[in-house]
Amino acid sequence: MAILLHRLGRFGARRSGMVIAGWLAVLALAVGGLVTFGGSLATGFSIPGTPTEKVNERLVEAFPELTGATGSVVFTSAEGAFTPAQQARIGEVLAGIGQRDGVAAVIDPFTAAQQRAEQSRRLDAGLAALESAPRPLTAEQEAQLRQMEDATTLSGAASSIRTVSEDRTVAVAAVMFRDGIFNLSPELQRDIATALDEADIPGVAVDYSSTIAATAGSPFGIGEVIGLAVALIVLLILLRALIPALTPLLTSIVGVGVGVVGSMAFSDVVDMTSGTPILGVMLGLAVGIDYSLFILDRHRRQARDGMPVHESIGVANGTAGTAVVFAGSTVVVALVALAVTGIPFLTVMGAVAAFCVMVAVLVSITLTPALLGLMGKRVLPGRSRATVRRQKPPQPMRTGRAVAATVLVVAVLTIIAVPVMSLRLGLPDGSSEPPDSPQYRAFVKVAQGFGEGINGPLLVVAESPTPVAEADQVATQAEIVTTILRQPNVVAAAPVAVAADGKTFAFQVVPAEGPNSTTTEQLVNDLRALPPLAADMTIGVAGQASGNIDISRKLADALPVYLLVVIGLSLLIMIAVFRSLLVPIVATAGYVLSLGAALGAVTAIYQWGWLADLFGVHRPGPVLSFAPIVIMGILFGLAMDYQIFLVSGMREAFAHGRPARLSVTIGHRRGRVVVTAAAIIMIAVFGGFVFSHLTMIRPLGFGLAAGVLFDAFVVRLVLVPALMHLLGDRAWWLPAWLDRALPNVDIEGSALSRSESLSAVMTPMSRTLMSSPVSADRP
Repeated sequence: MAILLHRLGRFGARRSGMVIAGWLAVLALAVGGLVTFGGSLATGFSIPGTPTEKVNERLVEAFPELTGATGSVVFTSAEGAFTPAQQARIGEVLAGIGQRDGVAAVIDPFTAAQQRAEQSRRLDAGLAALESAPRPLTAEQEAQLRQMEDATTLSGAASSIRTVSEDRTVAVAAVMFRDGIFNLSPELQRDIATALDEADIPGVAVDYSSTIAATAGSPFGIGEVIGLAVALIVLLILLRALIPALTPLLTSIVGVGVGVVGSMAFSDVVDMTSGTPILGVMLGLAVGIDYSLFILDRHRRQARDGMPVHESIGVANGTAGTAVVFAGSTVVVALVALAVTGIPFLTVMGAVAAFCVMVAVLVSITLTPALLGLMGKRVLPGRSRATVRRQKPPQPMRTGRAVAATVLVVAVLTIIAVPVMSLRLGLPDGSSEPPDSPQYRAFVKVAQGFGEGINGPLLVVAESPTPVAEADQVATQAEIVTTILRQPNVVAAAPVAVAADGKTFAFQVVPAEGPNSTTTEQLVNDLRALPPLAADMTIGVAGQASGNIDISRKLADALPVYLLVVIGLSLLIMIAVFRSLLVPIVATAGYVLSLGAALGAVTAIYQWGWLADLFGVHRPGPVLSFAPIVIMGILFGLAMDYQIFLVSGMREAFAHGRPARLSVTIGHRRGRVVVTAAAIIMIAVFGGFVFSHLTMIRPLGFGLAAGVLFDAFVVRLVLVPALMHLLGDRAWWLPAWLDRALPNVDIEGSALSRSESLSAVMTPMSRTLMSSPVSADRP
């Protein structure tokens, strides 16, 4: 590996123009593929195999006319009850929306309220007439009376489901689309949103739900731009030269362009959520900058010590580049392993992010040497080009200090992880959107005007093994609704439809609280636990609350397998890289501490509301359901990155004959500056996504930024050196039989100094530098 990458680095340095042109051509092909074959991104996702999805599939079969997505439009009067003129104007706006292609129907709230009131009056009048009729009633009259009593039961059960609030200041219209939520046209959504934004209704504010407002948007926002600016500042401080500082940024941008744009070219044949390319951008930028910086740092140190430029580039690519390849492989393993969850959108998200990381690795070991070759000696500040810096001889750390550092780090990270014990999972709703967005205002106004449960209704389906006669269907509906109303935390229930075969009955159930509340979650469990009703009818539940429960359970079931796959494969990689059993175990133990602290911080801020104003969390609630497993996978890969970057220097010093404890100091001294800079850059990049316009990206960005903060600065730079010191020579112990069986990864680059063909082209100074580890503290 080291020899291959050395030759690749020298080729890139000598043929810079060819390599740069090649990557620009690949980028152009990716852009062309996106323009030619790219499709739209989904604003939602499904979870096959869950009880919720099974109910949804049954609904598609029984009620194909109800399978389209439904969006809500909220009208609010600022000056008391709606006037007739305002109602008429609202009707005109809704009629215009209903004429658009892709819209199946629009429900005018005032018309619906009038129709319902008229039906209620007719029902009351008919029931009063039958009750006052002479006795005894005829058989026909008795049947009518029973049917009207059942209808009255249904009407009373649905009385709290309104389209106009009691004070007549809030009205909710429904826009029913022909396509489902996953196939909605972004152009249609934008068209309707624009029409509503431009609606001129004096005295009336117009807002709408996320079904109408949802768009993929741009992967970049002001937060991401600030993150890149911080990265550039860190690089300038670290490298003290503009051109070298721009190199990692340029390579990462090329890598992101190829990876993300190339992936999105397949969005027409593979369902991708709007968060998928943003995660690719997030990871591609972060690892792309770090990987390029690691190779650049090694080259600068060698060049400063006198190694010729092209030789130094080759050696840097053969040593640091080898570490980059294996560091990237751990990240790729962690991301691809998301497929074990069995959740398609997570599988695609992980695959796209893994592809972006692979591209970042390829760009780092090819384009970085090419750019370094163009720079020549300008890779160093002018005053450093002809000087060899001297520093004090390294000394092993004191054992007492190592013990104290170990105890302190474990205690602090454990305390920070405490909030994770109360972690609750959920899916984002309108309350998670920015306060100035129409979907947030719509969510709040509906909750204020109609109750919180209206924002998260449940869809209950009752199925009978045999058809129910048409004459008995109203009575059956009344019986089912009565059973549902007996459950705690139910505000209202209303029949929606009966299947043509008479076997399937659909109901809308309004819980007392919102979709992410604990009471709604318990209601879902209670409904699912109901015994079969009359005629052996079984109950199924769909809706956002049930989806929250199902995805949490599915992820919990997949988590042990996921951890086994990720940690198992990564341990094998690190055993081969470091030729040690204890070093990978130390790395994994440190990762567990970092992960616990990161998830504890996420829980404290996004669920408990600590520092909510600072991070823009205006309404604390459950943490995004799939955030923990995504953070878990990505953070594991990044933690192993820093482990490889830091400990590879220790391994290199030990392989060149230095004592084990002295090797820890040498490796720590060499790697601490570049690891610190790389971690700051990664925190800046991830931190920029904390304020993303997409709700699901924010906790991911914060969790990854916090995880890198804890892992790089606390675990890798403090805990790992302390534990390596305490282990001493035992840190590098490996059974002889396993040592013979493992492939020779040669991360320390020993093969470069042993290779006759390479030694023939090296200068005497280069061979001398290759025979001992480079011991630089600053690049």
